[in-house]
Amino acid sequence: MRRAVKPPTFATMATDVIVIGGGHNGLVCAFYLARAGLSVTVLERRSVVGGAAVTEEFHPGFRNSTASYTVSLLQPKVIAEMDLAAHGLKIVDRRAANFLPINERDYLITGDGRTKSEVAKFSSRDAETLDDYHHRLEAIADVLRNLVLVTPPNVVNGGWMSAVPEMLKAASIGATLSKLDMELRRDLLAIFTRSAGELLDGWFESDPIKAVYGFDGVVGNYASPYTPGTGYVLLHHVFGQVNGKRGAWGHAIGGMGAITQAMAKVARTRGVDIRLDSAVKEIIVENGRAAGVVTERGEALRAGAVVSNLNPKLLYEQLVPRDALPADFVRRIAGYSVGSGTFRMNVALSQLPRFSCLPEAGDHLTAGIIIAPTLAYMDRAYDDARARGWSKEPIVELVIPSTLDDSLAPQGAHVASLFCQHVQPQLSGGRSWDDHREDVADLMIATVDKFAPGFKASVVGRQIMSPLDLERTFGLVGGDIMHGALTLDQLFSARPVLGHGNYRAPIKGLYMCGSGTHPGGGVTGAPGHNAAREILRDFRR
Repeated sequence: MRRAVKPPTFATMATDVIVIGGGHNGLVCAFYLARAGLSVTVLERRSVVGGAAVTEEFHPGFRNSTASYTVSLLQPKVIAEMDLAAHGLKIVDRRAANFLPINERDYLITGDGRTKSEVAKFSSRDAETLDDYHHRLEAIADVLRNLVLVTPPNVVNGGWMSAVPEMLKAASIGATLSKLDMELRRDLLAIFTRSAGELLDGWFESDPIKAVYGFDGVVGNYASPYTPGTGYVLLHHVFGQVNGKRGAWGHAIGGMGAITQAMAKVARTRGVDIRLDSAVKEIIVENGRAAGVVTERGEALRAGAVVSNLNPKLLYEQLVPRDALPADFVRRIAGYSVGSGTFRMNVALSQLPRFSCLPEAGDHLTAGIIIAPTLAYMDRAYDDARARGWSKEPIVELVIPSTLDDSLAPQGAHVASLFCQHVQPQLSGGRSWDDHREDVADLMIATVDKFAPGFKASVVGRQIMSPLDLERTFGLVGGDIMHGALTLDQLFSARPVLGHGNYRAPIKGLYMCGSGTHPGGGVTGAPGHNAAREILRDFRR
């Protein structure tokens, strides 16, 4: 068992706040703290700032967003207050939302002005139902939008003086929910507890529209679309916006790294010291309080507060002395559910893919291209992965950002992101992803090739990120892009552990600002924004 240790006496530096991890939430948190007048140092393990939101060259002349790959959930308040547009960020709309190839003849394209007529090809009833579905879903999404930048009420021990502020916070949220009519309250309960498949089966009769919408329920979620709770994951992916268009997804010119590069520029203008190649080995705990960190180089950095942008399992199981934490908390973190079943690839293409059902180039190639024609297909993919390690017929979302951004590839060539599910986060039977990553990558490309013959031949370079690669490179434990499953027991006040949903760790002076806190995963900036607010409140006290 590790014990709290006194820090080394060499290379000691004092700052108000140390932020561990230079991902987007760490940069957002650092900005708000520095804007309030605190001195802030960000320590990033890698040689590039941005965490999982980075753009890197993966094949000579070809760049792409290495891990996170599309933008929608980034909070408008964060974009505006950090003035990201003035520091180089430009986000463009997809010209179509989603493209679902079904077979050699049939397809569905969704997006502004086209979804209803496209759905009518398969069901006139479903086409007439769309407006009501969107209206109801948007009303529920508005509830989430109103909670994203709110610190959840925290379940606290102690007397009434400590409980009153949390009671008032809960009352305020309750007042907001009380404005919903009974029909929407029932919808809200259903979407938090039921599966995406059940919800969509209740609304629609045709498979294509259920597949397009149901895909959102399994993105970054190692589950069948018929697993209870996937209804919320679906909702989680529709509360964003692009350029004022609610529920839309877009592309950051220059890739996702353009977001974090702009954030880093803004943070530095506020005096934030961002240090690369600065992995943290241990958090210093003295007299029950976080007092700084020790880097892997042996440098001790003192601070009034330490903020972690890491997955909670990494923070509490690797960096914090075990005996500094309550025993029950240690047990809860050990049981914190991670692993999103994600296999991520980037490919360099000599030409655009030609889909059998729609071979000519067009707006559909700017969309999120979903290779999973039915909910039943997705259900089989999950069962198959659980049984053998990966799906024989996997779910693949293909995004070709170079159709919107010619800075990513040489003229006439293209880059594509493949977001693939389902695979086991840790392979069963003692197998290692190091031994199977190439074979599974071949399978993912072959899956796209079935719908777009010639795709495999057009691949001139590829970058493979198995769950193990995602963990090693970005600290995504089990390849979990969300920093923890978005299940009901790991949401809001219970994220990551009930009693610590307010961004504060069980150790005084230690805070959390990553996606393992409310509101969860995605490039939102919300955890960083909210954590900074709570840290500043404590500093003012």
